[in-house]
Parts: sequence; C-alpha cells; structure tokens
Amino acid sequence: MIRLAVRCEPEYAENVLANLLELAPNGVEEEHGPDWVEYAIYGPPGEVPELGELQAAAGGELVDVSTTTVPDDWADRWADFHKPVVVGDRLAVRPSWWEPHDSLIDVLIDPGRAFGTGGHATTRLSLALLIGLEEAGEAGGALADWGTGSGVLAIASAKLGWEPITACDREPAALEAAAANAEFNGVELALERVDVREDALPLAPTVSANLTASLLIACAGHLAAVGERPQTLICSGMLVEQLDEVAAAFAPTGLQLAETGTEGDWAAMLLRTAGEG
Repeated sequence: MIRLAVRCEPEYAENVLANLLELAPNGVEEEHGPDWVEYAIYGPPGEVPELGELQAAAGGELVDVSTTTVPDDWADRWADFHKPVVVGDRLAVRPSWWEPHDSLIDVLIDPGRAFGTGGHATTRLSLALLIGLEEAGEAGGALADWGTGSGVLAIASAKLGWEPITACDREPAALEAAAANAEFNGVELALERVDVREDALPLAPTVSANLTASLLIACAGHLAAVGERPQTLICSGMLVEQLDEVAAAFAPTGLQLAETGTEGDWAAMLLRTAGEG
C-alpha cells in the first residue's frame, strides 16, 4: 500500500484540499502540525495519483510532497487512531469499536471511504452550533445537509430533534457511508446525489454545510439565483480569514451573520434570515 502526502501551510489548506479532491474524490486523510496541514491519499501502486499530479494540484502552495510504503494492515491500524469525540457535554461521536457514553447522545459513525468522524475541527464546530440551536429550543422541522460525507451532521441533527433530514453529496461512496451510518443509528435520511457547485440544492428551514470556502460561496450564488434560502444556515469548512468573504457572499440572499466559532485555523458560522432569531 502506498501513502502519498502533501504538506502545506495552514493558510493554503483550503485550496490544496479542494484541488486534491479532484484527484481523490473519495476523500483524503488529514493531519495537523503547529505550522502545517498534511493531506494523504492511500492506495495500491498504480491506483493512486502520481507525485507530479499532486505537485500540480498543490501548485505554488506546496510545502512538501512525500511517498511512503505502509503495511498491508494499514486499514486496521487506521482504526486505532479514531476515538470518540465529545461536543458540548451533550453529544459523542464514536466509531463502532468504542462503547457509547451513557450520559450523552450517541452518534455512531464508521467513515468508510467518506469524510466525517467528528475528529476534524470543522465538524466539531458545526456540531457545537447545532447543539446551541437545540439548547435554545430551535431544533425541529426539516433540515438539509449539503456535502454530508459520512452523514455525521445529518445523523446528529436527527438525534437532536430535526425531522425530516435530507442529506446530499456528489460522491457515491459518501452516500453509501451515510446510508450505512444512518442504519447503524436507527435514523432516516433522504439521500440525494448532488454536486453543490452545479446542481440545485435541497432546501429546508435549517441547513448545515461543512464544505470549503469556495463551495460555500458557490452555494450562496445558487441561493441568490433562485431567490430562495433557509431560515438558518450553519456553515463551516473555511479558514478564519475567510469568514468575512463567505458571510459577504450570503448577504445578498438575506442571510446575515449571527454567530461564529473558531478552533485553530478553522471557522464556522451561523447565518439567519433577516428578522429571524
């Protein structure tokens, strides 16, 4: 098994990730250091991108590209690194090989080949905003999750009280993982294959969107074009310095910034329709 890795400075992470996903749409591994972010792709020889392709994808934002051989049991070792994530003393996201927390809402997520285990800052930030809405008595009604990945936000929303839930993603592997995880958790998701850059977005009074800044801006453009919007939008996946740009993109839709959250270099925000909340 081959591991190909691209390491870059945090300020370039969003652009590098967006480009790498064109080469590896089923997802990449992500690690953080004090002044770097590393993305890695795994696969058998001949089935992973060439180093030159990774260098081209990262472009001038590249810090380092490396390739290493990993043991054939890497998938089993990978499981050792995924541990439960507790958010807001209210909810715990865990893989199946960990026992549930007795006093917390239990969200069981096995990511498979898709994103979302609760371990990334943007997922935790999004969950914290969902919990905040639930604690304020605002959970309930329909919710749409744009770019659902493994389904963690959609499933957590269902367990916090939203219903029905529509979850979309452009990758079949993500939709398969989300469907399996929904079944594990005993919740119902309506799953749709949608490319948020090009297709019509499923709309609901509440929307969660853990995407990149460029994709969030594209979503804002879709909403402005159709003249429709959610009442409440939780979005994350952007860097702290991109908050103002993303908020400005949604302003023409009538969604206004109500709350922000940050963790390290990453940020999330809660937008509301003017006059709501």
